[in-house]
Amino acid sequence: MKYFSVSQQWVLFVVTLLLLGSLTFKLYFHPGPTTSGEPVKEVVVEVSGEVRQPGIYLFQNPPDLRETIERAGGLKETAQFDTTLSSTILESGTLLTVVKESSQIPPPLLLSKGGHRGIKQDEIKIRIGRMAVNKLFVFSIPLDLNHVSVEDLCLIPGIGEPLAQEIVAYRESRKGFRSVEELKNVRGIGGKKYQDLKGFFAAK
Repeated sequence: MKYFSVSQQWVLFVVTLLLLGSLTFKLYFHPGPTTSGEPVKEVVVEVSGEVRQPGIYLFQNPPDLRETIERAGGLKETAQFDTTLSSTILESGTLLTVVKESSQIPPPLLLSKGGHRGIKQDEIKIRIGRMAVNKLFVFSIPLDLNHVSVEDLCLIPGIGEPLAQEIVAYRESRKGFRSVEELKNVRGIGGKKYQDLKGFFAAK
């Protein structure tokens, strides 16, 4: 019978610990099921601009604006921040752009035309938009039928430019989609094509 040396036993022990650690991580840190039995869908938010670590971040629950900025490492420089926006809740697919603008604070009293010009102060502006369509596809985030463009629609398999224009024309004539199911009313979309396309969209 072949026996392992002490060093070999240590190697096997370490490998076993690594395997157990990997299994434990997958078991405890994978998104758990909801009450309906479906996996929890993570909230995806992209942060760009004047933050220390721009990028795409995943959250277990919809984050507010301040939490998202902190997750991206915080602001690059100390600047005035509009606290009224800090509690804004962000949905999946949001693009958060942080920009810095200089504003002029006038002096309290101007004695003459040649008086003090005031103080320049940096102010942080927050722009909330939507992530690029190709990024939404990567994370399986539905496109909003009421805002998607003809160019974006053409990126979806099964939709060419003529059908994309029909979808936009229908949206304009009805002043927006009330539901994804309304796609059935668009010329060129039958039952089978609707089934193929409905997963790509949401109506907000």
